[in-house]
Amino acid sequence: MRFNFADLLSFSVQKLFGDKTMRFIPLFSGSSGNCSVIQTEKATLLVDAGLTGKAVCGALASAGINPACIDGILVTHDHIDHTRAVGILSRKYDMPVYANAGTWEAMNPIVKQVDFRNVRVFRTDEDFYIGDINILPFKTPHDAKESVGFIFISRGSKLAYMTDIGCVHESMLNQAAGAQLVFIESNHDVQMLKTGPYPYVLKKRILSDNGHLSNADCGAALVRLYSTGVRRAVLGHLSQENNTEETAFSTVTQALEAAGISDMQLVVAKRDGVTGVFEV
Repeated sequence: MRFNFADLLSFSVQKLFGDKTMRFIPLFSGSSGNCSVIQTEKATLLVDAGLTGKAVCGALASAGINPACIDGILVTHDHIDHTRAVGILSRKYDMPVYANAGTWEAMNPIVKQVDFRNVRVFRTDEDFYIGDINILPFKTPHDAKESVGFIFISRGSKLAYMTDIGCVHESMLNQAAGAQLVFIESNHDVQMLKTGPYPYVLKKRILSDNGHLSNADCGAALVRLYSTGVRRAVLGHLSQENNTEETAFSTVTQALEAAGISDMQLVVAKRDGVTGVFEV
């Protein structure tokens, strides 16, 4: 099975798009904070901003992106590891913030005041455009007010974004089918979680269908997605306490190999810092 990091890091941040239409840049992905960039020639978007404003701006700078050029922040759900800097960035750089009504209501104490011009409310399961990117927010199973994942499509290229998911519903597999790249949660190793230091209530929450996706369940989902044409995946939102990059990678690899799959390209997103630039 080929897992060459360079296969997915197909060009430097400064390189022009060429014949590709989108690029995906995970800045942070883990239980302590999450933030990614989706970029085309006509739009640059953040998905979540769950660290300090300083940390997000520093990561953007290391990726060669000026925060003032961000066209909007898309919010998956209200938890603080996805929303910590949303209000700060919106106020400082006059960024529009896109979220559904439930998330806006729940994240208000964290985000605080956002200029009314920058309050954008989308409806789950209804697509919309920002620049040349068609965006479809779809419902995800998580213990948040109105959690979503996203499908991004631009000129025929498709990226599926789904983290913070307790399980993978058939409808989610249908949405992600055929994507050129899938960003999917691989949060924990079940045995590490069960024997680890977390209190029982927290373990029960993480293991529930509205909690977080295990490495094994991530592998099973990718086996299903492979049959739809998916060949590249980035594993994200790894737990600091209940997972390692090596464990996530090997568990998902074993699931694929058990299904006879030898050509799925995998990369594990870094918890802290830019993972790389992925052409879509």
